[in-house]
Amino acid sequence: MNNWFLYLIRCRNGRLYTGITTDVERRFEEHNSGDKKGSKYLRGKAPLKLVMKKRIGDRSMALRVEAKVKKLPKIKKELLVDGKIKLREIKKEIWK
Repeated sequence: MNNWFLYLIRCRNGRLYTGITTDVERRFEEHNSGDKKGSKYLRGKAPLKLVMKKRIGDRSMALRVEAKVKKLPKIKKELLVDGKIKLREIKKEIWK
């Protein structure tokens, strides 16, 4: 299945949460509702805002890209959200 997405959510405190899923809207609602299906990290950090979603491909690539993005400093994540860093640049780094 090649329909995996990387998404970034901005919390009330300005921090960015990174995740992957096959259904971004459903996953965002799970996070936003504060129930057990959502991330523990995001509970109590509403309002949440979905600031980026990008199709990645298969699950394996999505996991690798997610791990790489999570390690980026906040400034680079902000550049990614703003479109000043392209996701393909991050994918290229994975294949080095």
